[in-house]
Amino acid sequence: MEYFLNQEQKIIVQVARRVAEEVIKPLRAKLDEEEQFSWEPVRALAETDLFGLIIPKEYGGLGFGTFEACLALEELAKACAGVTTTFAAGALGAYPILLGGSKAQKEKYLPDIASGKKLAAFALTEPQAGSDASAIKTRAIKDGDYYILNGVKQWITNAGVAQIYVVIALTDPRKGPRGASAFIVETGDPGFSVGKLEKKMGIRASVTGDLYLNNCRIPKDRLIAREGMGFILALKALDRARPGVGAIGVGLAQAAFEEALHFARQRVQFGQPIISFQAVQHMLADMATAIEASRALVYSVARYIDSGAKDISKASAMAKMYATDMAMWVATQAVQILGGHGYMRDYPVEKMMRDAKVLQIYEGTNQIQRNVIARELAKEVSRKDE
Repeated sequence: MEYFLNQEQKIIVQVARRVAEEVIKPLRAKLDEEEQFSWEPVRALAETDLFGLIIPKEYGGLGFGTFEACLALEELAKACAGVTTTFAAGALGAYPILLGGSKAQKEKYLPDIASGKKLAAFALTEPQAGSDASAIKTRAIKDGDYYILNGVKQWITNAGVAQIYVVIALTDPRKGPRGASAFIVETGDPGFSVGKLEKKMGIRASVTGDLYLNNCRIPKDRLIAREGMGFILALKALDRARPGVGAIGVGLAQAAFEEALHFARQRVQFGQPIISFQAVQHMLADMATAIEASRALVYSVARYIDSGAKDISKASAMAKMYATDMAMWVATQAVQILGGHGYMRDYPVEKMMRDAKVLQIYEGTNQIQRNVIARELAKEVSRKDE
Protein backbone atom coordinates (compact mmCIF):
# COMPACT_ATOMS: atom_id res chain seq x y z
CA MET A 1 0.00 0.00 0.00
CA GLU A 2 1.02 3.62 -0.50
CA TYR A 3 1.52 5.61 2.70
CA PHE A 4 2.48 8.86 0.97
CA LEU A 5 5.86 9.29 2.64
CA ASN A 6 7.60 12.60 2.14
CA GLN A 7 11.09 12.77 0.67
CA GLU A 8 12.87 12.71 4.03
CA GLN A 9 10.88 9.67 5.15
CA LYS A 10 11.67 7.86 1.91
CA ILE A 11 15.36 8.53 2.50
CA ILE A 12 15.11 7.09 6.03
CA VAL A 13 13.57 3.92 4.59
CA GLN A 14 16.27 3.69 1.93
CA VAL A 15 19.11 4.21 4.40
CA ALA A 16 17.72 1.69 6.90
CA ARG A 17 17.13 -0.81 4.11
CA ARG A 18 20.72 -0.43 2.90
CA VAL A 19 22.11 -1.04 6.40
CA ALA A 20 19.81 -4.04 6.77
CA GLU A 21 20.74 -5.60 3.45
CA GLU A 22 24.44 -4.76 3.28
CA VAL A 23 25.53 -4.99 6.94
CA ILE A 24 23.01 -6.83 9.11
CA LYS A 25 21.68 -9.57 6.85
CA PRO A 26 25.10 -11.08 6.01
CA LEU A 27 25.83 -11.35 9.74
CA ARG A 28 22.50 -12.57 11.09
CA ALA A 29 23.00 -16.35 10.90
CA LYS A 30 26.47 -16.14 12.44
CA LEU A 31 25.39 -13.83 15.27
CA ASP A 32 22.38 -16.03 16.00
CA GLU A 33 24.34 -19.28 15.93
CA GLU A 34 27.14 -17.92 18.12
CA GLU A 35 24.79 -15.88 20.36
CA GLN A 36 27.10 -12.98 19.72
CA PHE A 37 26.72 -9.21 19.92
CA SER A 38 28.56 -7.30 17.21
CA TRP A 39 29.58 -3.65 17.06
CA GLU A 40 29.65 -3.71 13.27
CA PRO A 41 25.90 -3.03 12.80
CA VAL A 42 26.05 -0.44 15.60
CA ARG A 43 28.80 1.42 13.77
CA ALA A 44 26.81 1.29 10.53
CA LEU A 45 23.73 2.69 12.27
CA ALA A 46 25.86 5.43 13.80
CA GLU A 47 27.53 6.34 10.50
CA THR A 48 24.13 6.73 8.82
CA ASP A 49 22.82 8.93 11.69
CA LEU A 50 19.93 6.57 12.44
CA PHE A 51 20.61 6.75 16.19
CA GLY A 52 19.68 10.41 15.98
CA LEU A 53 16.21 9.93 14.52
CA ILE A 54 14.23 10.84 17.65
CA ILE A 55 16.82 13.22 19.16
CA PRO A 56 16.09 16.95 18.64
CA LYS A 57 18.39 18.87 16.33
CA GLU A 58 19.65 21.11 19.13
CA TYR A 59 21.17 18.01 20.75
CA GLY A 60 22.79 16.66 17.61
CA GLY A 61 19.90 14.55 16.33
CA LEU A 62 17.72 14.64 13.24
CA GLY A 63 14.59 15.83 15.04
CA PHE A 64 12.13 13.27 13.71
CA GLY A 65 9.34 11.50 15.58
CA THR A 66 7.85 8.13 16.37
CA PHE A 67 6.67 7.55 12.80
CA GLU A 68 10.14 7.92 11.29
CA ALA A 69 11.58 5.68 14.00
CA CYS A 70 9.00 3.03 13.11
CA LEU A 71 9.92 3.25 9.44
CA ALA A 72 13.56 2.54 10.28
CA LEU A 73 12.76 -0.22 12.77
CA GLU A 74 10.55 -2.02 10.26
CA GLU A 75 13.30 -2.07 7.63
CA LEU A 76 16.01 -3.18 10.07
CA ALA A 77 13.80 -5.96 11.48
CA LYS A 78 13.45 -7.47 8.02
CA ALA A 79 17.11 -8.44 8.38
CA CYS A 80 17.39 -9.28 12.10
CA ALA A 81 15.11 -8.59 15.04
CA GLY A 82 18.02 -9.12 17.44
CA VAL A 83 20.20 -6.33 16.05
CA THR A 84 17.08 -4.17 15.75
CA THR A 85 16.33 -4.73 19.44
CA THR A 86 19.74 -3.28 20.33
CA PHE A 87 18.86 -0.20 18.31
CA ALA A 88 15.32 0.10 19.72
CA ALA A 89 16.49 -0.33 23.32
CA GLY A 90 18.78 2.65 22.87
CA ALA A 91 15.79 4.79 21.96
CA LEU A 92 13.85 3.49 24.97
CA GLY A 93 16.78 4.44 27.20
CA ALA A 94 16.85 7.92 25.70
CA TYR A 95 13.15 8.65 26.11
CA PRO A 96 13.14 9.40 29.89
CA ILE A 97 15.95 11.92 29.36
CA LEU A 98 14.08 13.42 26.40
CA LEU A 99 10.81 13.62 28.32
CA GLY A 100 11.99 14.69 31.76
CA GLY A 101 15.66 15.54 31.64
CA SER A 102 17.05 18.94 32.51
CA LYS A 103 18.72 21.07 29.85
CA ALA A 104 22.10 20.15 31.31
CA GLN A 105 21.28 16.42 31.23
CA LYS A 106 20.10 16.66 27.63
CA GLU A 107 23.21 18.55 26.60
CA LYS A 108 25.45 16.00 28.31
CA TYR A 109 23.87 12.73 27.19
CA LEU A 110 21.74 13.19 24.08
CA PRO A 111 24.51 14.18 21.62
CA ASP A 112 26.45 10.98 22.40
CA ILE A 113 23.28 8.90 21.99
CA ALA A 114 22.39 10.68 18.73
CA SER A 115 25.84 10.08 17.25
CA GLY A 116 25.91 6.43 18.30
CA LYS A 117 29.04 7.13 20.32
CA LYS A 118 27.26 5.72 23.37
CA LEU A 119 24.42 3.21 23.65
CA ALA A 120 21.61 3.72 26.13
CA ALA A 121 19.55 1.22 28.13
CA PHE A 122 16.38 1.26 30.21
CA ALA A 123 16.43 -0.56 33.55
CA LEU A 124 13.03 -1.17 35.15
CA THR A 125 12.53 -4.95 35.46
CA GLU A 126 13.70 -6.81 38.57
CA PRO A 127 13.63 -10.49 39.60
CA GLN A 128 10.33 -10.03 41.46
CA ALA A 129 9.01 -7.19 39.30
CA GLY A 130 8.20 -8.13 35.73
CA SER A 131 4.63 -7.46 34.62
CA ASP A 132 4.09 -6.05 38.13
CA ALA A 133 6.63 -3.29 37.65
CA SER A 134 5.32 -1.52 40.76
CA ALA A 135 6.95 -4.28 42.83
CA ILE A 136 10.47 -2.96 42.27
CA LYS A 137 12.74 -2.93 45.34
CA THR A 138 15.83 -1.11 44.13
CA ARG A 139 16.45 1.75 46.55
CA ALA A 140 17.95 5.18 46.10
CA ILE A 141 18.86 7.05 49.29
CA LYS A 142 20.01 10.66 49.19
CA ASP A 143 23.34 11.31 50.86
CA GLY A 144 24.31 14.96 50.64
CA ASP A 145 25.18 15.75 47.04
CA TYR A 146 24.81 12.09 46.02
CA TYR A 147 22.33 9.25 45.78
CA ILE A 148 23.25 5.73 46.87
CA LEU A 149 21.54 3.00 44.81
CA ASN A 150 21.14 -0.63 45.86
CA GLY A 151 19.33 -3.38 43.97
CA VAL A 152 19.31 -5.76 41.02
CA LYS A 153 17.85 -5.15 37.57
CA GLN A 154 17.03 -8.18 35.42
CA TRP A 155 16.71 -8.89 31.67
CA ILE A 156 18.09 -5.51 30.66
CA THR A 157 18.69 -5.14 26.94
CA ASN A 158 22.14 -3.70 26.13
CA ALA A 159 23.47 -4.66 29.57
CA GLY A 160 27.23 -4.31 29.47
CA VAL A 161 27.39 -2.74 26.02
CA ALA A 162 25.48 0.44 26.89
CA GLN A 163 27.30 3.29 28.61
CA ILE A 164 24.19 5.20 29.73
CA TYR A 165 21.48 3.53 31.85
CA VAL A 166 18.19 5.00 33.03
CA VAL A 167 17.47 3.18 36.30
CA ILE A 168 14.14 3.29 38.13
CA ALA A 169 14.57 3.12 41.93
CA LEU A 170 12.50 3.86 45.02
CA THR A 171 13.31 7.07 46.84
CA ASP A 172 10.26 6.71 49.14
CA PRO A 173 9.06 3.08 49.43
CA ARG A 174 6.11 4.18 51.59
CA LYS A 175 4.47 5.75 48.54
CA GLY A 176 4.70 2.64 46.38
CA PRO A 177 4.94 3.47 42.66
CA ARG A 178 4.63 7.18 43.47
CA GLY A 179 7.84 6.88 45.42
CA ALA A 180 9.87 5.76 42.41
CA SER A 181 12.42 8.02 40.74
CA ALA A 182 14.52 7.85 37.59
CA PHE A 183 18.31 8.14 37.62
CA ILE A 184 21.10 8.16 35.06
CA VAL A 185 23.81 5.63 35.83
CA GLU A 186 26.98 5.48 33.78
CA THR A 187 29.39 2.66 33.08
CA GLY A 188 32.24 3.04 35.54
CA ASP A 189 30.17 4.46 38.38
CA PRO A 190 31.41 2.99 41.69
CA GLY A 191 29.22 0.09 42.82
CA PHE A 192 27.72 -0.50 39.38
CA SER A 193 28.41 -3.79 37.60
CA VAL A 194 26.94 -6.14 35.02
CA GLY A 195 25.95 -9.67 36.04
CA LYS A 196 25.25 -12.76 33.98
CA LEU A 197 24.26 -12.48 30.34
CA GLU A 198 21.28 -14.58 29.34
CA LYS A 199 21.20 -17.40 26.77
CA LYS A 200 17.98 -16.85 24.88
CA MET A 201 15.57 -18.61 22.54
CA GLY A 202 15.71 -15.74 20.06
CA ILE A 203 17.10 -12.24 19.42
CA ARG A 204 20.49 -13.75 20.20
CA ALA A 205 22.38 -10.92 18.50
CA SER A 206 21.26 -8.58 21.29
CA VAL A 207 22.63 -8.61 24.83
CA THR A 208 20.31 -9.28 27.77
CA GLY A 209 21.67 -9.32 31.30
CA ASP A 210 21.52 -8.33 34.96
CA LEU A 211 22.67 -5.06 36.48
CA TYR A 212 23.99 -4.90 40.04
CA LEU A 213 23.83 -1.71 42.09
CA ASN A 214 25.87 -2.23 45.24
CA ASN A 215 26.11 1.08 47.10
CA CYS A 216 26.31 2.70 43.68
CA ARG A 217 27.13 6.33 44.33
CA ILE A 218 26.01 8.88 41.75
CA PRO A 219 25.79 12.70 41.83
CA LYS A 220 22.39 14.12 42.74
CA ASP A 221 22.19 15.89 39.38
CA ARG A 222 21.67 12.48 37.77
CA LEU A 223 18.09 12.46 39.10
CA ILE A 224 15.74 12.94 36.14
CA ALA A 225 13.00 15.53 36.75
CA ARG A 226 12.31 15.19 40.47
CA GLU A 227 11.76 12.52 43.10
CA GLY A 228 8.54 10.55 42.59
CA MET A 229 8.52 10.98 38.80
CA GLY A 230 10.18 7.67 37.98
CA PHE A 231 7.11 5.62 37.22
CA ILE A 232 5.43 8.38 35.27
CA LEU A 233 8.55 8.77 33.11
CA ALA A 234 8.83 5.00 32.67
CA LEU A 235 5.22 4.69 31.49
CA LYS A 236 5.52 7.67 29.16
CA ALA A 237 8.70 6.24 27.68
CA LEU A 238 7.05 2.86 27.12
CA ASP A 239 4.01 4.49 25.52
CA ARG A 240 6.29 6.12 22.95
CA ALA A 241 8.45 3.05 22.40
CA ARG A 242 5.77 0.37 22.02
CA PRO A 243 4.72 1.29 18.47
CA GLY A 244 8.37 0.66 17.60
CA VAL A 245 8.04 -2.89 18.89
CA GLY A 246 4.98 -3.21 16.66
CA ALA A 247 7.09 -1.96 13.74
CA ILE A 248 9.72 -4.61 14.48
CA GLY A 249 6.89 -7.16 14.34
CA VAL A 250 5.73 -5.82 10.98
CA GLY A 251 9.24 -5.97 9.54
CA LEU A 252 9.90 -9.48 10.81
CA ALA A 253 6.52 -10.69 9.50
CA GLN A 254 7.13 -9.11 6.09
CA ALA A 255 10.47 -10.91 5.80
CA ALA A 256 8.98 -14.24 6.88
CA PHE A 257 6.11 -13.81 4.41
CA GLU A 258 8.50 -13.08 1.55
CA GLU A 259 10.55 -16.18 2.38
CA ALA A 260 7.37 -18.29 2.39
CA LEU A 261 6.11 -16.76 -0.85
CA HIS A 262 9.41 -17.38 -2.63
CA PHE A 263 9.56 -20.96 -1.35
CA ALA A 264 5.96 -21.65 -2.38
CA ARG A 265 6.74 -20.57 -5.93
CA GLN A 266 9.86 -22.76 -6.14
CA ARG A 267 8.84 -25.89 -4.22
CA VAL A 268 7.30 -28.51 -6.49
CA GLN A 269 5.09 -31.29 -5.12
CA PHE A 270 2.66 -33.52 -7.00
CA GLY A 271 4.10 -32.09 -10.20
CA GLN A 272 3.39 -28.41 -9.54
CA PRO A 273 4.58 -25.50 -7.34
CA ILE A 274 2.84 -25.61 -3.98
CA ILE A 275 1.60 -22.04 -4.49
CA SER A 276 -0.88 -23.51 -6.98
CA PHE A 277 -2.67 -25.32 -4.14
CA GLN A 278 -5.55 -23.40 -2.62
CA ALA A 279 -4.57 -24.39 0.94
CA VAL A 280 -1.23 -22.59 0.53
CA GLN A 281 -2.78 -19.69 -1.39
CA HIS A 282 -5.19 -19.00 1.47
CA MET A 283 -2.37 -19.09 4.03
CA LEU A 284 -0.39 -16.55 2.02
CA ALA A 285 -3.45 -14.35 1.46
CA ASP A 286 -4.21 -14.28 5.19
CA MET A 287 -0.56 -13.53 6.01
CA ALA A 288 -0.37 -10.64 3.54
CA THR A 289 -3.63 -9.14 4.81
CA ALA A 290 -2.61 -9.40 8.47
CA ILE A 291 0.70 -7.67 7.74
CA GLU A 292 -0.98 -4.79 5.91
CA ALA A 293 -3.54 -4.35 8.69
CA SER A 294 -0.81 -4.28 11.33
CA ARG A 295 1.33 -1.85 9.35
CA ALA A 296 -1.62 0.49 8.93
CA LEU A 297 -2.31 0.40 12.67
CA VAL A 298 1.33 0.95 13.67
CA TYR A 299 1.74 3.85 11.24
CA SER A 300 -1.54 5.44 12.34
CA VAL A 301 -0.64 5.21 16.03
CA ALA A 302 2.86 6.58 15.42
CA ARG A 303 1.44 9.57 13.57
CA TYR A 304 -1.14 10.04 16.33
CA ILE A 305 1.65 10.22 18.91
CA ASP A 306 3.62 12.68 16.77
CA SER A 307 0.54 14.91 16.51
CA GLY A 308 1.04 15.80 20.17
CA ALA A 309 -1.87 13.75 21.47
CA LYS A 310 -1.81 13.30 25.24
CA ASP A 311 -3.84 10.12 25.79
CA ILE A 312 -1.74 7.65 23.83
CA SER A 313 -1.61 4.62 26.16
CA LYS A 314 -4.51 2.73 24.57
CA ALA A 315 -3.40 3.31 20.99
CA SER A 316 0.21 2.48 21.81
CA ALA A 317 -0.80 -0.77 23.52
CA MET A 318 -3.00 -1.72 20.56
CA ALA A 319 -0.16 -1.22 18.07
CA LYS A 320 2.29 -3.27 20.11
CA MET A 321 -0.13 -6.07 20.95
CA TYR A 322 -1.77 -6.51 17.56
CA ALA A 323 1.37 -6.28 15.43
CA THR A 324 3.48 -8.59 17.58
CA ASP A 325 0.76 -11.22 17.90
CA MET A 326 0.53 -11.01 14.12
CA ALA A 327 4.30 -11.42 13.76
CA MET A 328 4.31 -14.61 15.81
CA TRP A 329 1.41 -16.01 13.79
CA VAL A 330 2.91 -15.09 10.41
CA ALA A 331 6.32 -16.52 11.34
CA THR A 332 4.65 -19.77 12.42
CA GLN A 333 2.70 -19.90 9.15
CA ALA A 334 5.91 -19.32 7.22
CA VAL A 335 7.57 -22.27 8.94
CA GLN A 336 4.52 -24.38 8.11
CA ILE A 337 4.62 -23.45 4.44
CA LEU A 338 8.29 -24.38 4.25
CA GLY A 339 7.52 -27.63 6.07
CA GLY A 340 10.63 -29.59 7.05
CA HIS A 341 12.82 -26.95 5.41
CA GLY A 342 11.31 -24.30 7.67
CA TYR A 343 12.33 -26.23 10.75
CA MET A 344 15.98 -26.29 9.68
CA ARG A 345 18.52 -23.60 10.44
CA ASP A 346 19.50 -23.45 6.78
CA TYR A 347 16.37 -21.32 6.26
CA PRO A 348 15.83 -18.00 8.10
CA VAL A 349 12.16 -18.55 9.04
CA GLU A 350 13.23 -20.82 11.91
CA LYS A 351 15.13 -17.90 13.43
CA MET A 352 12.30 -15.48 12.69
CA MET A 353 9.86 -17.69 14.57
CA ARG A 354 12.14 -17.78 17.61
CA ASP A 355 12.74 -14.03 17.43
CA ALA A 356 9.04 -13.22 17.08
CA LYS A 357 8.15 -14.81 20.41
CA VAL A 358 9.88 -12.24 22.58
CA LEU A 359 8.06 -9.38 20.85
CA GLN A 360 4.92 -10.60 22.62
CA ILE A 361 6.78 -10.43 25.94
CA TYR A 362 9.16 -7.50 26.26
CA GLU A 363 8.11 -3.89 26.90
CA GLY A 364 5.00 -5.30 28.55
CA THR A 365 3.51 -8.69 27.73
CA ASN A 366 0.59 -8.67 25.34
CA GLN A 367 -1.66 -9.71 28.20
CA ILE A 368 -0.63 -6.52 30.00
CA GLN A 369 -1.32 -4.55 26.79
CA ARG A 370 -4.85 -5.93 26.82
CA ASN A 371 -5.18 -4.81 30.44
CA VAL A 372 -4.05 -1.31 29.45
CA ILE A 373 -6.52 -1.18 26.56
CA ALA A 374 -9.41 -2.37 28.76
CA ARG A 375 -8.50 0.10 31.51
CA GLU A 376 -8.47 3.00 29.08
CA LEU A 377 -11.78 1.88 27.56
CA ALA A 378 -13.32 1.87 31.03
CA LYS A 379 -12.04 5.40 31.62
CA GLU A 380 -13.57 6.57 28.36
CA VAL A 381 -16.96 5.13 29.34
CA SER A 382 -16.75 6.79 32.76
CA ARG A 383 -16.01 10.18 31.23
CA LYS A 384 -18.96 9.85 28.85
CA ASP A 385 -21.27 8.93 31.73
CA GLU A 386 -20.29 11.98 33.79
